[in-house]
Amino acid sequence: MRYLYITSTSEALETLKRIDVDPFGIEAMVPKMENINILLEGIECKVANIMKQEMLSIGGDVAVARGSVDCSIDKTDAVIVGTIKHVSKFADKVSVQQFGLKEISGNIKKLLSNIVKDDFILRTPERKIELGNRTMIMGIINNTPDSFSDGGMFNCVEEAVEYGVRLEGEGADFLDVGGESSRPGSAPVSPEEERERVIPLVKGLKRRVKVPVSIDTTKAEIARAAIDEGAEIINDISAMRFDEKMPEVAASYRTPVILMHMKGIPKTMQKGDISYRSLMNETIRFFRERIEKAEFGGIDIENIIIDPGIGFGKTTKDNLKLLKYLKEFKTLGKPILLGTSRKRFIGEITGGDLPDRIEGTAATVTAAIMNGAHILRVHDVKFMKKVSTMADAIVRG
Repeated sequence: MRYLYITSTSEALETLKRIDVDPFGIEAMVPKMENINILLEGIECKVANIMKQEMLSIGGDVAVARGSVDCSIDKTDAVIVGTIKHVSKFADKVSVQQFGLKEISGNIKKLLSNIVKDDFILRTPERKIELGNRTMIMGIINNTPDSFSDGGMFNCVEEAVEYGVRLEGEGADFLDVGGESSRPGSAPVSPEEERERVIPLVKGLKRRVKVPVSIDTTKAEIARAAIDEGAEIINDISAMRFDEKMPEVAASYRTPVILMHMKGIPKTMQKGDISYRSLMNETIRFFRERIEKAEFGGIDIENIIIDPGIGFGKTTKDNLKLLKYLKEFKTLGKPILLGTSRKRFIGEITGGDLPDRIEGTAATVTAAIMNGAHILRVHDVKFMKKVSTMADAIVRG
């Protein structure tokens, strides 16, 4: 006898097939083998009580505040507790009820669909990119004098292009080109200076490499110029908040966009109050708003990638929490990109300067893969490619 650790629908399916369960039995049992907890915030007590009664009637439950039963409080947070079968049945039962339960039902059904989704297809102006079979590696090329890890690395464009060719050879699936540092305390550069740093580099890389090039910028005019020279993805750390024209560029060129969460701006993001009432709730709410904005701007819903923004307006404790609970972002139904490479929080835990953070970075890469990341943005491509290959073998087989 042993405890059976089921982490996904595919694992439940594999387990039942292995013991030769009847196909009709498999269809009925798989949803019963996975437990799920769903948090809803600010629910009216009468609605929470109805939810609790409905879940109890089918074998699940809803956790609510003590004062909600007698309505001595106005609102309560609620946690729906049960198997996927319970929650799915609950969503069906309340789909025709009043007091906002119909909307709650729809949101639950969408969430259930999102959390089992792991395969995605991005479409760039030049190709189709499939995500989900293995973890993709994005190699970093910062042509800046002041980036925290690799600033001032290149003396000329040709050196940066050769570096990109090397990263491709080491296993990079994407090359991310940036011309403006986003390290804590950094100041923005002018569009003219950023253009001089990145456009010749993008142009040179497109002549020499086969993998997609992404442009790391918050400026619509730089994104447009880079795409004109062959860049295929926009990586915007502001989630298109700093330049209102960015959605128009992404939509018109039909490029995938990476939306990153950041509290504040790079110059001040690690200063002052960077606390969160609920880090995960606030970050997920931020992404919902930015995804809606992107859709409204005409961007293909299937071409949106999210990046929780490790180190951007967050403490070491916050960064660790994002890694530990990364699977919660599956709620959004989007591919997840993560960048932990050589970052300060790793040094705070393991000690040492930048060159000594490679092992700590490897641990974060493994944790990210095991918790649902699709793309990892790294400096040490050759090393992290091996780490990701091993982690993929564990997670995906």
